[in-house]
Amino acid sequence: MATIVTVEKARSLLPKRASDAHKGDFGHVFLLAGSRGFAGAAKLAARAAERSGVGLVTLGVPEPLQESVASGLAETMTLGLPAGKDGCLAAAAAMPALDFAQQKSAVGLGPGLGQGEGASQFVETFAVRCPVPFALDADGLNALSGRADLLALKQAPCVLTPHPGEMARLLQCTVPEVQADRETAALRLAEKAQAVVVLKGAGTLITEAGGPIYINPTGNQGLAKGGSGDVLTGLLAGLLAQGIAPLGAAQLAVFAHGLAADLAAESIGARGMIASDVIAHLPAAWRSIESS
Repeated sequence: MATIVTVEKARSLLPKRASDAHKGDFGHVFLLAGSRGFAGAAKLAARAAERSGVGLVTLGVPEPLQESVASGLAETMTLGLPAGKDGCLAAAAAMPALDFAQQKSAVGLGPGLGQGEGASQFVETFAVRCPVPFALDADGLNALSGRADLLALKQAPCVLTPHPGEMARLLQCTVPEVQADRETAALRLAEKAQAVVVLKGAGTLITEAGGPIYINPTGNQGLAKGGSGDVLTGLLAGLLAQGIAPLGAAQLAVFAHGLAADLAAESIGARGMIASDVIAHLPAAWRSIESS
């Protein structure tokens, strides 16, 4: 039986922040995202990470995108990485990305990476060898469809955040089968990958190999928009970078993400919400969690 994530639980997971702290105390998150035509996913992930409470954010993108992406992100640093002719990260980007990740606190991998052969090879190499905790979403998950057990070889803990379609591809089953027993699907993937799993959707589930299972009560249908998952990835990676253990970071990220969506819906209505509205309401979500 799933346990509901409460605001009290979310508050207990928030790291303490000293009044004399500096940006280095709050971690440095490295995001790997974006490809030709999908620069927006990278920007959304970066903006969400900026609102997570993390001290520093660096966004790694295919080199041809670096200038245009950097021009729209005042608070995020960027790193250009080798790209293929398809505009996605090339397999050769894995080694410089791994070198850069060595001194970072956590990584977010996947939003808008594309599904070219080079990008898939990049994900496979990077995910197994990543030296710090990481969040894996979107095309990062698609690159491992049917091969989630490769993640059992990884060097660092990770959190997987599939929607039902991605979950079905990872487990080689159908979406109706996933939705018919979401708890079993989440536990199966957690066991295969030896990772924390966030199965997105109404009543998002969070679990790890062997359980327990947590269910998130926040959020609304306004999150059923492109970019919402990219926001969650950036937020989650930012929390991992602040030193929160993966299971706790996943619970806190999902709760705050949904709460920000609820606050946005109260303000502007759920129907017209977009992912950027969730980011804009994250500060109010943090204030609500801290003061409830």
